[in-house]
Amino acid sequence: MVDYSLMPNQHVLCVDMKSFYASCSAVMMGLDPLECYLAVVGNQDRQGSVVLAASPRLKKEFGIKTGSRMFEIPKDPRIHLVEPKMGTYLRISTEITRLFHRYVPKEAIHVYSVDESFIKVDGATNIWGDVWTIAEKIRSDMAREFQLTCTIGIGPNMLMSKLCLDLEAKSKGIAEWTYDDVQKKLWKVSPLREMWGIGRQVEKTLNSMGIFTVGQLARYDLEKLEKKFGIMGNQLYHHAWGVDLSEMGAPIIEGQISFGKSQILMRDYKVEHEIKGVILEMCEEVARRARNRRKAGRTVSLTITYSKDEFGGGFHRSRTIAEPTNITMELYRVCLALFDENYQGKTVRQIAISLGNVVDDQQMQLNLFELNRWKKHELGYTVDRIRKRFGSGALLRAVSYTEAGTSRHRVKLVGGHKR
Repeated sequence: MVDYSLMPNQHVLCVDMKSFYASCSAVMMGLDPLECYLAVVGNQDRQGSVVLAASPRLKKEFGIKTGSRMFEIPKDPRIHLVEPKMGTYLRISTEITRLFHRYVPKEAIHVYSVDESFIKVDGATNIWGDVWTIAEKIRSDMAREFQLTCTIGIGPNMLMSKLCLDLEAKSKGIAEWTYDDVQKKLWKVSPLREMWGIGRQVEKTLNSMGIFTVGQLARYDLEKLEKKFGIMGNQLYHHAWGVDLSEMGAPIIEGQISFGKSQILMRDYKVEHEIKGVILEMCEEVARRARNRRKAGRTVSLTITYSKDEFGGGFHRSRTIAEPTNITMELYRVCLALFDENYQGKTVRQIAISLGNVVDDQQMQLNLFELNRWKKHELGYTVDRIRKRFGSGALLRAVSYTEAGTSRHRVKLVGGHKR
């Protein structure tokens, strides 16, 4: 049993914008986000383009959701198809964060994603009223000023507010969970992937251990979970009890930090050196993201997905190296080895690369056989500073100027989509 009297008992809101991209586009077109039929698609010129967001009615009545393809959308005159305007979405997200600043200082706000934020309101209740009153005011302000709908989960910590949001508030508008609700509401959750923080792979492993509900996870032997998952096993166990000791702004699940990039290619890539060119560009981006957080990693993963003309398929492989790195060419060498060992000569349509097993980039093991490694390490940070000052396209590798390169096109995009 957990002694909740020793646990943080705060008032944390988790605010989620309902179908954010689709709702913003609807408002820009003068439509009601909750009543219209609208889908945001990556590229209207491609029937296979991915649906990035769908309005609530389109989801409910036509079954179209994020991840659907444009050719799945019925030819119905009521349905509006629009391309994303990522720059506009980001500006609206920034203005919504300013709205939160009316109620709490910036250090009490953690922007989790473009459409989701955590807000700690303990110090504001004496000014604005109790936690429910503040939640209702934020929801009302959002509707009045932006014509957007949000849902809000309330909990004693970040984790509980997020679980409350996902499992109850999204159907009710506003909901609150306390520690008393853990056994009544959280423990009955099944399948496990419905609990935030548990993906399909972790769920599969837990199922093989005889764990199918959150309640079973909470009552499982902690030592066995730690032996199987390491520190993440400890987190899974305590999260099943609703315990979260992370500070506002800290990642809720430390063990899941990694840096990655996935790209659906604009065309099928059949020539091997062209595929490797894109892999190099993506290694550069993954390394930059790690350096931006002053991190380095030891586990490099490469996923290759073949074209539908090849009847799909592909491979996912990982390799752990001796020393953590965020040097582009070191990531690239590992990816090349994985590619050469597993590639079957088929046409490629999607590539994903990630860097995991992450540590702080504070020291480097020197190698007598590679005396310039420190210079390569520092060169990466220097290139990042130049790009930060003059733009992402200020310095590109030569491969980006070939027909196979994608970086010159992608630097014009925001979040991989049109501005």
